[in-house]
Parts: sequence; C-alpha cells; structure tokens
Amino acid sequence: MTEIQELALTESRSLRAQYADRTDVLDKIKALSLLPDGIHADVPAVANYYEVSIETIKSLVKDNRRELMGNGFATLRGESLRSLKDLGGINAQTSSLAVFPRRAILNVGQLLTESPIAKAVRTYLLDVEEIAAPEVRSEAAERAALSRVQVLMLKAAEGLVDSAWLTSKAKVVLARGLGEEPEIDPLDVPLYVPDFIKSQGVTRKADIESIQSWFGRRVASLCEAEYGEKPSKRVSELPNGSMRETYAWTKRHLPFFEEAWDRWYAAEYAPQGDLFAIQGGA
Repeated sequence: MTEIQELALTESRSLRAQYADRTDVLDKIKALSLLPDGIHADVPAVANYYEVSIETIKSLVKDNRRELMGNGFATLRGESLRSLKDLGGINAQTSSLAVFPRRAILNVGQLLTESPIAKAVRTYLLDVEEIAAPEVRSEAAERAALSRVQVLMLKAAEGLVDSAWLTSKAKVVLARGLGEEPEIDPLDVPLYVPDFIKSQGVTRKADIESIQSWFGRRVASLCEAEYGEKPSKRVSELPNGSMRETYAWTKRHLPFFEEAWDRWYAAEYAPQGDLFAIQGGA
C-alpha cells in the first residue's frame, strides 16, 4: 500500500464510498467515545478521536456536508434532540446538536489530512483489502494490517517519547502482526499500569481507573528515589480514547510496581482468602 493510495482516499469520493461500511476499523485503531445512545458521537468526541481541534471538524463538515449527510451526519433539533437528551449527558439548554454515526465518523477519517489517527484509519482500510479479498479475509490478514498501522503510529512518535521503550514496543507489535513471539530482552518488554493492576486481581474498570493515576506516580517516586530520576515518557491512550503522556515502564521496573502495590494497595484489594491470611497473621 503506497502513500499515494492512502492519500487517494482524501481525494476520491467514489473510492471512499467503497469502504463506507468498514466502520469496525474505528475500534481497531482507537477507542471511540459515543453519546449515551451508543450510536452517535458529537463534534467534540469526533475531534478527540482524531486528535484535532473542534474547529477542524467544523470546517471539514462545512466543506463536505453533502457527503457526510449521505453517511448519516445530521443536526438534531426538536423531538429527535429531546429523545437523545432523555438518555442523559447532554445539556438541557442545547437547542441543536450535530451528530455523527459510525459511517460519518469513518468518513471524517477518510477526509482529514493532518491527523495521524485518520492516516492510520486509511492505511488500515487499504492494507486489509490489499492483503485479502473480503471472502477470504482472515484473522492473520487483519492482524498484519493492524500491526502495520501501529508501527506507522509509533514512527510518528519518534523524538516525542522514550526511544528504548519505542523500539521495544515496535518489536512487540511487529512480532504479533506476524504471529510470532518478539525477540527482545524480557526486561525491555513494555509494562502497563492497568495490566499490572488487573494481574493483582482487580477486575472492575472503575477500580482500575481510580487506582492507576496515583499508582503510577507512586511507582515513579520509588524509581526516582532509587535512580535519581523518573523514567522517560511515552504516549498512552486512555479508556475514553484521549491521549496523554505517561511513563515508559518496562519489565525492569516491575520491582517498583510490586513494592508500590504491597505498600499502598495490597491490603485494600487483596482477595478474601489472602485478606483473611493477612489478618490472621497479624
């Protein structure tokens, strides 16, 4: 798949129409936040997904309204808006609301030229079609296409995040795309705070989200106390789809993770059997 082919989607409406139903791509690239109806996203949510400004989305809608409306974009007013308000999450004073179903959100990604996420969407669409025709498309083909997209996004992060972490992450992504095990030092394997918390038996999403921010800060403090500095940063995707910088943890930092958990969280989140043992031992 060439750069020219990828950019062709931004120029050809007929080509974009060929991929209009591949809305599954959106969730493969990044988490998508929808309105309470589970069907639509508003302008801020679409801007957040593609990591561009709200004004960029408004300008794109102005220039491509007819095509977007053909894919379900609409401005809700009156009874249709009231029905959506009844589900919650929308200001009662709102008199009109622009909404995008998944087809229109995908359409936006086919049109945006300055968004790395939009580029990833277009790359995936073209790669998976090139690797295998729809009737023979396999899980391996999908995995390989997604791997290519992830590598492109990692490349875009060069110079912005920790280089050692970036190299290890790229090796893991490439290996998974090929259905192989990554050939990297086990200590260089990326380590993620939510995954570690889950490994301690915490399964509720709300609990994980509540713990992870302060947990990461505490681990960073332990690391700084040991080495005189905190780890470098990487770009991390939050559960709501937005992006932020977090520490570039690897398995080398696992002892600090375990120490932080034992000191501040183990007693509160220990399984009942373990908690009984702790209390009995005391």
